Amino acid sequence: MLDKELLDILACPKCKGDLEYDQENQRLVCWACKLRYRIEDDIPIMLIDEAEKFE
Repeated sequence: MLDKELLDILACPKCKGDLEYDQENQRLVCWACKLRYRIEDDIPIMLIDEAEKFE
């Protein structure tokens, strides 16, 4: 589980907008960009090229 303080400062690297923590699927979701950033071993992978696009 990600630390609350870390979640408060993280922003989408593409639009600098807010991210929503999907704890069940271990993803950070940017609704504005329609991107999901995975979390591996409690470390968010915040690379735009590795984000999963969704509709």
